[in-house]
Amino acid sequence: MGSVTLNNGLEMPLVGYGVFRVPDGEDLAEAVKMAIATGYRSIDTAQIYRNEEGVGRGIRAAIAEGLVTREELFVTSKVWNDGLSYEETLAAYDDSLEKLGLDYLDLYLIHWPGIDTKHVEAYKALEKIYQDGRVRSIGVSNFHVHHLENLLAQTTVVPVINQIEFHPHLTQTEVRAYCHEHGIQVEAWSPLMNGALLEEELIQQLATKYDKTPAQIVLRYDVQHNVVTIPKTMTPTRMKENLSVFDFALTDEEMAKLDAMNDGLRCGPDPEKFNFK
Repeated sequence: MGSVTLNNGLEMPLVGYGVFRVPDGEDLAEAVKMAIATGYRSIDTAQIYRNEEGVGRGIRAAIAEGLVTREELFVTSKVWNDGLSYEETLAAYDDSLEKLGLDYLDLYLIHWPGIDTKHVEAYKALEKIYQDGRVRSIGVSNFHVHHLENLLAQTTVVPVINQIEFHPHLTQTEVRAYCHEHGIQVEAWSPLMNGALLEEELIQQLATKYDKTPAQIVLRYDVQHNVVTIPKTMTPTRMKENLSVFDFALTDEEMAKLDAMNDGLRCGPDPEKFNFK
C-alpha cells in the first residue's frame, strides 16, 4: 500500500479507514479490528464523532491479538470547536487519549477553522503537545488559503496535513496548490460524497473499463493526485476493495475528465460560513 512522507519525515498511508457518522459501540470496535486485519494501518476519528472509545477498543483488540503493533498504526483524532482556547485544547487532547486508551496519537488536527481566528490559540496548544513529544504530528482540517496564511504568520510548526472535502465535484485547486507550496499534505474526507459520486456516468464507465468498482475509481483518482483518502465502510468486502487501488492507473486524459467534473458542489459545510458558537 502506498504512503506519503509528511513534512516532519513521518510516513502516512495513502488510504486509511474513516469512522465519520459511525455510532460508538461494539460493532464499531469490531469493524476497526476487521479493518486492521484487512490491512489498514491508518485510522481516523474525531472528538465530535463521539466514537473514540469504540475505535480505541478495536485498536487495542487488534494489538492484543497480534494483528499489528501500535508502532505500525497511524491514529488520527481532531479537536472540536467548542474547545478552541489554549487550555481547553490541551484538555481535549488528554480526553481523546483517555477515550482511545492510547498513550499518544500519530496526528492531531484542528477540526474546523471557524469564522474567527480563535484557531490560532488552539494550534499553539497543538504545538505545545508536539514539542513536548506527546503527539507525533499536528495539522488542520477544512482550512482555506487565508486560514493557512493567518496560521503560518502566527505559529512556528507548519501543519503536516490539511484535511479537506475533496472529490471530483470539489477539487479545491487553490487550496491544494498552496498546501503543495508550503509542504502541507492534503487529505480528503468524504471522498465518495456519501456515495453520491458512485452514480456518476463517467465514473461508472471507468469502473467498467478497469473492472473496478466506482468507489475504487474515485479512490484511485485521489491517490493519483497524491491526496491521502479515508473512505468509510462497515462492510468487510468493501474494506478490501477500498484498499485495492494500487494495481491500476487512470490515464492523464481520464484524470482530466474527472477534474472537469469540478463544480464546487459540497456534501459538507462551507468553511467560510461554518461557525460553532
